[in-house]
Amino acid sequence: MKPKHRRLLVVVTGLACLLVVTFLVLSAMDEGIAFFYSPSDLAEKPTPPTQLIRIGGLVEEGSVENRADAVIAFSITDGASSIPVTYRGLLPDLFREGQGVVAMGRMDGQGGFGAEEVLAKHDENYIPAEVVEALKKSGNWQGSEQP
Repeated sequence: MKPKHRRLLVVVTGLACLLVVTFLVLSAMDEGIAFFYSPSDLAEKPTPPTQLIRIGGLVEEGSVENRADAVIAFSITDGASSIPVTYRGLLPDLFREGQGVVAMGRMDGQGGFGAEEVLAKHDENYIPAEVVEALKKSGNWQGSEQP
């Protein structure tokens, strides 16, 4: 084999390996991405049940219900719309009605949300920036300015 052909083979092999690695990295990143939605966003444009998403807002007053087998049902609202959520497991200690919350999971195909993880605010002044933005957008923000 001539040196010119050998170099061409090395370059083509290197490019093929680079393409395979790029594809694997991008497909791994796609599985870990969870987009943020407010209840109003989901009311306007539902997502497929296979897509991992985060929804955020306030826990609707009077909506928390303990069901059998450690299943908790509640609703997340942004003041304009609300989404029923079910979660199996232990909720954070700071979880309560009227407080900010972000849940990660998938839509159930029937207008509800199956949460795999629930995060609650961690001090008296914190609400996730995405939740603040969604509440301001819907005209229901009543707090002070946050970064």
